[in-house]
Amino acid sequence: MKKHGTLFLNAYTNSPICCPSRAAMWSGLFTHLTESWNNFKGLESNYTTWMDLMQKHGYHTQKYGKVDYISGHHSLSNRVEAWTRDVDFLLQQEGRPMVNLTGNKMYVRVMEEDWQNTDKAVYWIRKEATNFTRPFVLYLGLNLPHPYPSPSAGENFGSSTFKTSPYWLEKVMYEAIKIPKWIPLSDMHPIDYYSSYTKNCTGHFTKKEIRDIRAFYYAMCAETDAMLDHGELAMEHQQFYKMSMYEGSSHVPLLVMGPNIKAQHRVSNVVSLVDIYPTMLDIAGIPLPHNLSGYSLMPLLSEKADETLSRSPHPTWVLSEFHGCNVNSSTYMLRTDKWKYIAYSNDHSIPPQLFDLFADPDELTNVATTYREVAHSLEKKLRSIIDYPKVSASVHEYNKKQFINWKQSVGQNYSNIIANLRWHQDWLKDPKKYERAIDKWLK
Repeated sequence: MKKHGTLFLNAYTNSPICCPSRAAMWSGLFTHLTESWNNFKGLESNYTTWMDLMQKHGYHTQKYGKVDYISGHHSLSNRVEAWTRDVDFLLQQEGRPMVNLTGNKMYVRVMEEDWQNTDKAVYWIRKEATNFTRPFVLYLGLNLPHPYPSPSAGENFGSSTFKTSPYWLEKVMYEAIKIPKWIPLSDMHPIDYYSSYTKNCTGHFTKKEIRDIRAFYYAMCAETDAMLDHGELAMEHQQFYKMSMYEGSSHVPLLVMGPNIKAQHRVSNVVSLVDIYPTMLDIAGIPLPHNLSGYSLMPLLSEKADETLSRSPHPTWVLSEFHGCNVNSSTYMLRTDKWKYIAYSNDHSIPPQLFDLFADPDELTNVATTYREVAHSLEKKLRSIIDYPKVSASVHEYNKKQFINWKQSVGQNYSNIIANLRWHQDWLKDPKKYERAIDKWLK
């Protein structure tokens, strides 16, 4: 596929979790502008997306699979964990990462739901779209390579099982798998430690366990590639899943193919998912709204760049932010040429991180105190883009208000319900202690 289109080498999500990430893509706006704070809080159902505008301008439109940008979805555990991230307690929210080999060498369709949605999309193109007299746009969303649910973790389990079949696992060069370097837990950045602990990754893992998890993740990616592509952490930085600004979580694949698109072309410019909105409208020849956070990518990939509707060149930075679960602070990432700057904002003083991605692609060495001028310059730039202390304060108040409303809605069942969410194994060791911590936070 890379031979036939333009590959963006430095594309990023604007929020490394399901709903907020998609909200940015569908709206063309940064996360703080749509207030898509977590997996429960995304766009309203009547929000005008780029696909809505294309339909308005005569396009046939269709969606299949995981869309997930509208408010009101995901589990109760996921919501409460995000709302209570400022509470002074530390609880495991996921089952320990594990692998599950299923089926035999003939078992291809492991994630059957994704395959069925892919089949629907292919059928729609071949049987319906080919008969259209007007242009069409099709969206297909997949779950893979998202880990599978782990029922062994209890009633309200998370998703920490890496599952595949021998068919896909045989496509992975097991011995070539790199074991990521881990720094000692005592040396971890405090936000990273919170993430690793809540994801149940601070225990001892043998090299075989780590290599198996990564092998199964790559096998799940192979199955995804047979349909599309995706990306998540696979035990780098002692984490799996998303919710992090490290490359395995925030860096996403982006490949564009089609008429008048440069072939065998690689773009090193930093871009992000908010750029999808103006790019789709640019492709369709639809005037671009003036309030978008994103920029059309057509000048970077079109053979006829002078014919695009792009209003100005793409900036030399991208912004990503995170306000959800598994991280006990709002997180803001600014990526420029070789630098990645990560700032945190909550009720405590948390030091920023600065990584030189050219010299340290594994992001193991925080050089914020070594390159103080660079860190200061990027902090200044970040604040010119977003007033992140103010945004963090808004998220803090939102979380507290949502939790109070939920607590009142469940009434006398509160203690029983909150004790049996995904964190139940830790919570039930001392339920009164954790209820007191929440009461203190609310006051």
